[in-house]
Amino acid sequence: QVQLVESGGGLVQAGGSLRLSCAASGRTFSAYAMGWFRQAPGKEREFVAAISRRVGSTYYLDYADSVKGRFTISRDNAENTVYLQMNSLKPEDTAVYYCTAYSGSAYSTPTSALYNYWGQGTQVTVSS
Repeated sequence: QVQLVESGGGLVQAGGSLRLSCAASGRTFSAYAMGWFRQAPGKEREFVAAISRRVGSTYYLDYADSVKGRFTISRDNAENTVYLQMNSLKPEDTAVYYCTAYSGSAYSTPTSALYNYWGQGTQVTVSS
Protein backbone atom coordinates (compact mmCIF):
# COMPACT_ATOMS: atom_id res chain seq x y z
CA GLN A 1 0.00 0.00 0.00
CA VAL A 2 1.27 3.44 -0.95
CA GLN A 3 -0.27 6.73 0.10
CA LEU A 4 0.52 9.81 -1.97
CA VAL A 5 0.12 13.42 -0.85
CA GLU A 6 0.60 16.27 -3.31
CA SER A 7 1.52 19.84 -2.43
CA GLY A 8 2.76 22.99 -4.10
CA GLY A 9 -0.22 23.95 -6.19
CA GLY A 10 -1.58 27.47 -6.28
CA LEU A 11 -2.35 30.52 -8.37
CA VAL A 12 0.32 31.88 -10.69
CA GLN A 13 0.43 34.28 -13.59
CA ALA A 14 1.13 33.09 -17.10
CA GLY A 15 4.86 32.70 -17.63
CA GLY A 16 5.43 31.88 -13.99
CA SER A 17 6.64 28.72 -12.30
CA LEU A 18 5.46 26.25 -9.69
CA ARG A 19 7.02 23.16 -8.18
CA LEU A 20 4.71 20.34 -7.20
CA SER A 21 5.79 17.74 -4.67
CA CYS A 22 4.35 14.32 -3.96
CA ALA A 23 5.29 12.62 -0.72
CA ALA A 24 4.84 8.86 -0.62
CA SER A 25 4.40 6.68 2.43
CA GLY A 26 5.91 3.24 2.78
CA ARG A 27 9.38 1.84 2.33
CA THR A 28 9.02 0.65 -1.26
CA PHE A 29 8.82 4.01 -3.03
CA SER A 30 11.90 3.21 -5.10
CA ALA A 31 10.12 0.16 -6.55
CA TYR A 32 7.48 2.26 -8.28
CA ALA A 33 7.48 4.21 -11.48
CA MET A 34 5.83 7.55 -10.74
CA GLY A 35 3.65 9.79 -12.81
CA TRP A 36 1.78 13.07 -12.88
CA PHE A 37 -1.60 13.47 -14.52
CA ARG A 38 -3.95 16.43 -14.66
CA GLN A 39 -7.64 17.05 -15.13
CA ALA A 40 -9.17 20.34 -16.17
CA PRO A 41 -12.88 21.11 -15.64
CA GLY A 42 -15.01 19.31 -18.18
CA LYS A 43 -12.06 17.39 -19.59
CA GLU A 44 -10.70 13.89 -19.18
CA ARG A 45 -7.67 13.18 -17.06
CA GLU A 46 -4.51 13.44 -19.15
CA PHE A 47 -0.93 12.31 -18.83
CA VAL A 48 1.64 14.98 -17.98
CA ALA A 49 4.93 13.31 -17.09
CA ALA A 50 6.40 10.13 -15.66
CA ILE A 51 9.66 8.76 -14.35
CA SER A 52 10.74 5.14 -14.17
CA ARG A 53 12.22 3.48 -11.17
CA ARG A 54 15.99 3.29 -11.41
CA VAL A 55 17.14 0.95 -14.17
CA GLY A 56 20.84 0.39 -13.63
CA SER A 57 21.97 3.94 -13.06
CA THR A 58 19.32 5.53 -15.26
CA TYR A 59 15.88 7.02 -14.77
CA TYR A 60 13.73 7.14 -17.88
CA LEU A 61 11.55 10.20 -18.32
CA ASP A 62 8.43 10.67 -20.40
CA TYR A 63 6.47 13.84 -21.10
CA ALA A 64 3.30 14.84 -22.85
CA ASP A 65 4.01 16.89 -25.95
CA SER A 66 2.14 19.84 -24.45
CA VAL A 67 4.63 20.17 -21.57
CA LYS A 68 7.93 19.14 -23.16
CA GLY A 69 10.60 21.74 -22.61
CA ARG A 70 8.59 23.44 -19.85
CA PHE A 71 8.05 20.76 -17.18
CA THR A 72 10.63 18.54 -15.49
CA ILE A 73 9.89 15.46 -13.42
CA SER A 74 12.37 14.16 -10.86
CA ARG A 75 12.44 11.92 -7.82
CA ASP A 76 14.31 11.60 -4.57
CA ASN A 77 14.10 8.03 -3.33
CA ALA A 78 15.78 8.91 -0.03
CA GLU A 79 12.95 11.39 0.64
CA ASN A 80 10.19 9.23 -0.91
CA THR A 81 9.23 12.22 -3.03
CA VAL A 82 8.58 12.95 -6.67
CA TYR A 83 8.61 16.47 -8.06
CA LEU A 84 7.17 18.29 -11.02
CA GLN A 85 8.91 21.56 -11.85
CA MET A 86 6.61 23.63 -14.06
CA ASN A 87 8.02 26.62 -15.90
CA SER A 88 6.58 28.99 -18.49
CA LEU A 89 3.10 28.16 -17.30
CA LYS A 90 0.15 28.83 -19.57
CA PRO A 91 -3.55 29.30 -18.78
CA GLU A 92 -4.21 25.93 -20.44
CA ASP A 93 -2.09 24.27 -17.75
CA THR A 94 -4.84 25.07 -15.26
CA ALA A 95 -6.05 21.79 -13.76
CA VAL A 96 -5.99 19.55 -10.75
CA TYR A 97 -2.67 17.72 -10.78
CA TYR A 98 -2.48 14.15 -9.49
CA CYS A 99 0.52 12.12 -8.43
CA THR A 100 0.40 8.42 -9.13
CA ALA A 101 2.45 5.25 -8.63
CA TYR A 102 2.81 2.29 -10.96
CA SER A 103 4.14 -1.12 -9.97
CA GLY A 104 3.60 -3.06 -13.19
CA SER A 105 6.99 -2.38 -14.67
CA ALA A 106 10.27 -0.62 -14.02
CA TYR A 107 9.26 1.75 -16.77
CA SER A 108 6.44 4.25 -16.60
CA THR A 109 3.34 4.36 -18.76
CA PRO A 110 1.13 7.20 -19.99
CA THR A 111 -1.97 5.05 -19.45
CA SER A 112 -3.76 6.22 -16.33
CA ALA A 113 -5.73 2.99 -15.88
CA LEU A 114 -2.53 1.06 -15.22
CA TYR A 115 -1.45 3.12 -12.23
CA ASN A 116 -2.05 1.53 -8.85
CA TYR A 117 -2.17 4.45 -6.43
CA TRP A 118 -3.31 8.05 -6.69
CA GLY A 119 -3.02 11.15 -4.56
CA GLN A 120 -5.91 13.47 -3.79
CA GLY A 121 -4.72 16.13 -6.23
CA THR A 122 -3.54 19.72 -5.98
CA GLN A 123 -5.05 22.66 -7.85
CA VAL A 124 -2.92 24.67 -10.24
CA THR A 125 -4.46 27.84 -11.65
CA VAL A 126 -2.65 29.95 -14.23
CA SER A 127 -4.08 33.40 -14.87
CA SER A 128 -3.65 35.22 -18.16
